[in-house]
Amino acid sequence: MDGPDQGDGWEFAHAKALVPDAVVSAVGYRSDLPAPAVHLGAPSPAVTLVLTLDEPIAAGSAPEDAFGPAAQSTHVALGGLHTQPVYLAQPRVQTGVQLAVRPLAVRALFGISTAELRQRQVDGRDVLGIGAELVRERMSEAGSWSERFAVLDGYLRGLLDRASTRCWPRPEVAEAWQWIAHHRGTGSIGGLARHVRLSERQLSAVFTAEFGLSPKAVSRLMRFEHARQRVAGAVRAGGPLNIADTAYACGYADHSHLVRDFHQYLGIAPSEWVAHERRNIQAGAAQPAQEFWS
Repeated sequence: MDGPDQGDGWEFAHAKALVPDAVVSAVGYRSDLPAPAVHLGAPSPAVTLVLTLDEPIAAGSAPEDAFGPAAQSTHVALGGLHTQPVYLAQPRVQTGVQLAVRPLAVRALFGISTAELRQRQVDGRDVLGIGAELVRERMSEAGSWSERFAVLDGYLRGLLDRASTRCWPRPEVAEAWQWIAHHRGTGSIGGLARHVRLSERQLSAVFTAEFGLSPKAVSRLMRFEHARQRVAGAVRAGGPLNIADTAYACGYADHSHLVRDFHQYLGIAPSEWVAHERRNIQAGAAQPAQEFWS
């Protein structure tokens, strides 16, 4: 486990090699803020599982919903692939762990397809049962991040051990996802269809049935994630925000197309996102982009 990163009222702890075949990243967090805030949750090519160890997590489809009566509140939040931002209420003090789960492992871990979580957040206890609440309570009682991650690691490995081979996606669907990831969203759909030996229509049907998004939509999302992480990396390094260079490096035709994706996925321009999330990025919340492509 990496040592905790701290800054501006936040502490983040990153677990290394926590069920790597199923989990992209696992980040423990603790906040001690001057006042409650709203966090902008970005779409990503991963399914999100959050277990809070004290105050529940509340989410809404607009900033004003996060703290309002329309917010969805739970101690175990499970969110599928989405193409719109999610606004999360951040109480002044909160402790929890957030996982980015590989969509290819969702069936084995949770017993449902990624498509069944499409564009929504659910109470994870409705999917995982009492086991999720019990592991959350054990993590709450643990005295360190390493102990909490060990409890979570054992729980997730147990879920995978009990899963049958039928819980994993069809081989051609899994290969299609991995091909898109390898190309970081810049490969052609025709090239992908030829690679998995399906027609484009067949590919779209089986892929969307598994993940809830078409191959084209996932490609765009992966390309955007690569670009967003490059922007976050520049912020962490203290470098300039060069959208044109980032767009070129990530396969966009020009910087205006990347700006368009920021508006589509986050509702704001790149510079606004950096201003909004700079504190979280610098404190260590963002994940290295290459972890999504392994």
